Amino acid sequence: MKFTPRKVNLFNLVKLPLAYLGGVRVRTITDTEVVVSIKHRWMNQNPFKSMFWAAQGMAAEMPTGVLVMKAIDDSKRKVSMLVTKQEAEFFKKATGKILFSCKGGNEIREAIQKSIATGEGQVIVLTSEGKNKEGVIVSRFKFHWSLRVKK
Repeated sequence: MKFTPRKVNLFNLVKLPLAYLGGVRVRTITDTEVVVSIKHRWMNQNPFKSMFWAAQGMAAEMPTGVLVMKAIDDSKRKVSMLVTKQEAEFFKKATGKILFSCKGGNEIREAIQKSIATGEGQVIVLTSEGKNKEGVIVSRFKFHWSLRVKK
């Protein structure tokens, strides 16, 4: 599959309907970075009139997962992928449109190559930062991805 925002968003509608209905949308995809948006609205808000932390978590995980899937597809190998740990920090109320981005494409490719060479699983930590329209970081998530090339 060619990784385009449109195709990934359609995939999300079919395979991850909760993220799609919550407003998570992939905006841009390159080999090194993915940007995802989510807009604060009634469906994903908390009682304090800002975006619920779990909605931010869905949007934050998406760019890391898309980068991992794209790197796996580019490697032409079968690779198992699994989030083994997640950490989050919240700095400001998330209101309006929030853009989450991850720039870990090169590190993912290196981990896949190391797994190919050693036959062992690799753990990589990918950071996804959410910024509001002013460019202020509202939250930062770290996802620990386990990658292992299948034989």
